[in-house]
Amino acid sequence: MKKTCVSSFASAILVAVLFLPVCKKKSQEEAIAQLTEETDPSSVTLTSEAVKTAGIQTAEAEIRPVIRTIHAAGEINFNPKRLAHVTARTAGRIEQLLAYPGERVKKGQLLLSLYSQDFLMLQAELLQASERFKRLQNDPEEQDAAKGLLDSVRSRLRLYDISDAELAEIENTGSIKTLLPVHAPLDGNISESAVTAGDYVELGASLFRIADLSTVWVNVYIFEKDLSIIRLGSEVVLRAGAFPGREFRGRLFQIGTVVDEKNRTVEGRVELTNPAGDLRPGMFVEAELICSAEAKSLFVPGAAVQDFQNKKVVFVRTGENTFALRFVKTGMTLNGFVEILKGLEKKEVVATNGSFFLKSELLKKSLEEE
Repeated sequence: MKKTCVSSFASAILVAVLFLPVCKKKSQEEAIAQLTEETDPSSVTLTSEAVKTAGIQTAEAEIRPVIRTIHAAGEINFNPKRLAHVTARTAGRIEQLLAYPGERVKKGQLLLSLYSQDFLMLQAELLQASERFKRLQNDPEEQDAAKGLLDSVRSRLRLYDISDAELAEIENTGSIKTLLPVHAPLDGNISESAVTAGDYVELGASLFRIADLSTVWVNVYIFEKDLSIIRLGSEVVLRAGAFPGREFRGRLFQIGTVVDEKNRTVEGRVELTNPAGDLRPGMFVEAELICSAEAKSLFVPGAAVQDFQNKKVVFVRTGENTFALRFVKTGMTLNGFVEILKGLEKKEVVATNGSFFLKSELLKKSLEEE
């Protein structure tokens, strides 16, 4: 009988020992569960020294514009308004070639000289027509016809890019230019040229392609699903793999009208200044389109929002050093701020840095009360 009693007593002790951690764990869970009730007015009051030590900082909940950022792939292209294709204005032989691919040229710079029989014959016509007009300018019956013929020849020479000053020089000196000069129509770089000295070229043959890269266009490929929030004039931030850490900024000035059937994208265009010529046509870039909508919403700094039992909470300051737990419903996260859809009012002050410490103190307080 005595042996049985001892055995029963030992069993009771063993059960108590095993059950104790379970009870403690259960007590913690009940405390946490109690705090998750939205009606619980749980709060934490700290001393001024504790607030300072914990590094607790606060911020007001504020109304901010809802800004969304759209990401898209892009590619650098020539600005077609600053691109020139220099072609032969008449058939002839290249006698002098003075510019080559990759070189930078200035507007009006001589690129090559062309020997052209058509150019020589037209100058001869100019001298004849000029001489005839001088001879008949006092003859009322012939004067108009002579003037018309002279103007016609001058106009045909202007098609060869001969200036009025050069025309006047030919007429005044009576001297014919042997070679037809070809000048650069704008400042830029020669991006393409396939001719060499001595080549015979036909009318319209390609001589040079010149691009002014001080400005470039960027084609950005916007997904169909993002078109509803994209607006002309939206700011665009571009980043190129060739220049890590650098940002290039411009604005969207054109949105295409056709959706690519394969990629489901629409082409938008951005114009960028490129004074150093760093951005080169053919480069791929990453585009970030900043779309500001008219709607506004309530936001708090991201550090203010804590996870608590699978819910979002903030700590609202209710006294000098007192913070109360508040359950909230959150929305989007934009530029480090979290949208608050429910549970908080404008201008209420919440803890930002140190809010995790407040959560720990609140849980500790609840366990001690248990």
